[in-house]
Amino acid sequence: MTMADELVADARKASPPEFDVGDTVDVHVEIREGDKTRIQVFSGTVIRLRGGDIRRNFTVRRIVQGEGVERTFPLHAPSVVDVKVKKKGKVRRAKLYYLRSRVGKGTRVKERAWTAGKAKAKKRKSAPVPEEPPEEKAD
Repeated sequence: MTMADELVADARKASPPEFDVGDTVDVHVEIREGDKTRIQVFSGTVIRLRGGDIRRNFTVRRIVQGEGVERTFPLHAPSVVDVKVKKKGKVRRAKLYYLRSRVGKGTRVKERAWTAGKAKAKKRKSAPVPEEPPEEKAD
């Protein structure tokens, strides 16, 4: 293994978060101010995924006081502590740049059903519940 491969292996996160373009996410970012550190949450819609492997970046967009704000985060950066998916988006584009020209309700993305929920629902349907015989009333 070369020295470059070792550096990449050290920088890579063990289990990077799973999300896609169109998802609404909370990005927990570590902010350093002097000798203090705190976690700041940036919530918004993922409009772009780019790069591969260790160079993977994603851009999150949200509206703050009527103004669009976008931030690009490196996925494997140590400052990105966590990415939590709030909603899965149903989109048919790889890049959602068209959201930049939209305001208000026009920026909403349709919600996609969670696949984990569908698998659980199928399990429930396939397992039959045994029926108990009705109790006979003694008069």
